[in-house]
Amino acid sequence: MYARNAANTYAKIGVQTGAMSASPQQLITMLYDGARGAIARAKFHMADGNIADKGKAIGHAMRIIDNGLRASLDHEAGGDISASLEQLYEYMSRRLFQANLNNDATILEEVDRLLENLASAWAQIAATPQPVAMES
Repeated sequence: MYARNAANTYAKIGVQTGAMSASPQQLITMLYDGARGAIARAKFHMADGNIADKGKAIGHAMRIIDNGLRASLDHEAGGDISASLEQLYEYMSRRLFQANLNNDATILEEVDRLLENLASAWAQIAATPQPVAMES
């Protein structure tokens, strides 16, 4: 028990340290990873019959999607893409709520696949060299 608490504390410190030194692109990647990790934990707890921890894990994934990913959207600069992502994040949150309510692992897998696709696309965008602005 103590070892698990120590490991959790160490992991939290590592995430906090990584977040403080991360670029905006890396922060978004961390949010996707965090949501997917929470969904993985929810699936584990669902299979184990641990309803309380399943609910906590799903709630964590929903908070990451709503308070992290959705909150980071820039509707002025993002235009149609931002509006589409807003709708997709809202859909994911509704589906996670349904997964929790109905104890449905297939919904968790659906949302995880959506997040995986978005994370993959984001990683490709982040890896693309950005043009350097020339000063006049």
